[in-house]
Amino acid sequence: MSVVRRSHERGITTLALDAPERRNALSAPLVGELADALKRCGEDDDVRAVVLTHTGTTFSAGADLRDPPHPDALVALLRQIVELPRPVVARVTGHVRAGGLGLLGACDIAAASHDATFAFTEVRIGVAPAVISLPLLPRLDPRAAARYYLTGEKFDAAEAARIGLVTAAGEDADAVLAPVLDGLRRSSPQGLAETKRLLTAKVLDTFDRDAADLTALSARLFSSAQAREGMTAFLERRDPSWVR
Repeated sequence: MSVVRRSHERGITTLALDAPERRNALSAPLVGELADALKRCGEDDDVRAVVLTHTGTTFSAGADLRDPPHPDALVALLRQIVELPRPVVARVTGHVRAGGLGLLGACDIAAASHDATFAFTEVRIGVAPAVISLPLLPRLDPRAAARYYLTGEKFDAAEAARIGLVTAAGEDADAVLAPVLDGLRRSSPQGLAETKRLLTAKVLDTFDRDAADLTALSARLFSSAQAREGMTAFLERRDPSWVR
């Protein structure tokens, strides 16, 4: 069964994460299918831009703890979004947690509705937002990143816009995106590709410099005793042993 839904209208291809029963968690199959869909978009001359969105009330709950992707696969997916020669625009009308925030960081533009919520929950299960930091830290306000990385607090769409996690927030994400998509449709494919290359150069420098170290860190943390306790506690809907 497909977990990524594709549609196309007037030069814009929409890819919707479509595993709402799993809160669109980043499973190995979802990551693989999304990577394949993005590859096709990058090769299709009819695609001017890509909108990445979701079905259900959650954009993505982060890594699927029952069927997680390999860290290398997640790094490759994030880099693929950054390098895609088409703008990628996130449309968020639900909740985003942990690894799902990496998808937002990799996108060129992101819009969220006011009912969206966000949280870097990794610290609460004994790991760190390692791999997703590759596209996120070059974009986020440093003080805000420190606060939300370290506490795992939930924050709203207005705060997400203030700190640079999303481009804009509004009552209706589609209304926020309407002028964005109109602008992309009016832009030349060559102009968009070369302008995106300029905008993402520093983010790609971060991938080149840090990807191997952060992938190793992620693998080490996820195999640790504290992570096993944290993930078990999460699945059992209880506090982990370190909560005071």
